[in-house]
Amino acid sequence: MLMAERRRLILEHVRRRGVVSLRDMASVLGTSEITVRRDLSALADEGLVNRTHGGAVLPHGLAHEPTYREKATQAAAEKAAIGKLAAHLIQAGDSVILGAGTTTLALARELRRLPELTVVTNSLLVADALLDASGIEVLLTGGTLRRSIHALVGPPAEHSLRGLRANQAFLSGNGLTAQRGLSTPNLMVAATDRALAAAAREVVVLADHTKIGRDTMCQTVPCSSMHMLVTDPASDPEELRAIGDYGVEIRIASPEQGREEEWVEPGVAG
Repeated sequence: MLMAERRRLILEHVRRRGVVSLRDMASVLGTSEITVRRDLSALADEGLVNRTHGGAVLPHGLAHEPTYREKATQAAAEKAAIGKLAAHLIQAGDSVILGAGTTTLALARELRRLPELTVVTNSLLVADALLDASGIEVLLTGGTLRRSIHALVGPPAEHSLRGLRANQAFLSGNGLTAQRGLSTPNLMVAATDRALAAAAREVVVLADHTKIGRDTMCQTVPCSSMHMLVTDPASDPEELRAIGDYGVEIRIASPEQGREEEWVEPGVAG
């Protein structure tokens, strides 16, 4: 069994039961406790589980909001690959919206090569990444500074988006499920993300495998309002299939191969 598949199954068990033991997972996977321990340590480093003596538990409640520093080190290679693939969806002369997040920041870094572009964002980090890109006009929303995500949120941010219309909105979040769509732990952030989505013709969600199948407190964009999801190969295929059932186009960015992989639904021969 491949490492990515093994870790996906471990995470699935933790989410379903709330807790797993080394012994039980070694039996389920047909592998050694040493291998499971290594997998749990890797998942803990990504913030997906909390290690306990002899196993692991779910990390936090639905209202937990990780800091930017916590998120910056999680699935960094996957986020870079997602950002690179998403950049190919944007053409010179487009107007796009970039929400806050480490994955949208990865996209912003890829856009600096474009000769002409208009970017609307509420992210201070995205604006800073594009500071020296002379061909890109950056429109920064107003709003209240939410330090944990380095972004401007709240009614002033929402008001500044009224009357704007962009080609695409690229959004991230803390969780994405087929049942509830994209979500975040904070009400004010959720309202601002909804305003960002409403100001674009199409909504593209950027979410690495650590977000897929995870639910948080406040819904931002339901799957029925999404046009595309860009993720990585380690994402739960069953959850992706369920998201795709809403008409969402699934694109897979491979960090190992540095290119897009074909998305094949579970149970469908390629």
